[in-house]
Amino acid sequence: MSTTASPSTESKERRLKRYLREKATDGELYFKGKFIADDVGLSPKEIGALMVKLADADTGLEIEKWSYTSATTWRVAPA
Repeated sequence: MSTTASPSTESKERRLKRYLREKATDGELYFKGKFIADDVGLSPKEIGALMVKLADADTGLEIEKWSYTSATTWRVAPA
């Protein structure tokens, strides 16, 4: 039997989506991965990779790279 990283990745993705939905319920949310890393239990690098993936997926959220100043700032809003 082989093991893959997908269940772990899916769990991380679900955790990040849940966090973003909760924080964006009242409107737009702007953040840098390094500032929410502890809240979601992921590294800033993991957050960045997942954000790119979530931006292309149907998540019920509008996700876009907003700016880059020492780290990517993301804009998240309800779709």
